[in-house]
Amino acid sequence: MRGSLEAETAMITVKCFARYRALLGFSELQVPAAPTLGELLADPRFAGLPQDALLAVNQAFADRGVALADGDEVALMPPVSGG
Repeated sequence: MRGSLEAETAMITVKCFARYRALLGFSELQVPAAPTLGELLADPRFAGLPQDALLAVNQAFADRGVALADGDEVALMPPVSGG
């Protein structure tokens, strides 16, 4: 039985797009929130993520120093090129 004073764990959603789905093995994952995006990506589950990955938090491009909070959505996308 859980105690009424037990703290809830802050969670975020991580979404992988395009080839990163196969590379990391998931399209969407719920994980405990880390203080920053960089600390989240240091988790072994993201070890295969290339350094040039495009990162977004709550649908806005972000760098690894961005702070994360409960309920945030992180997107991991391969870089794109055009001409």
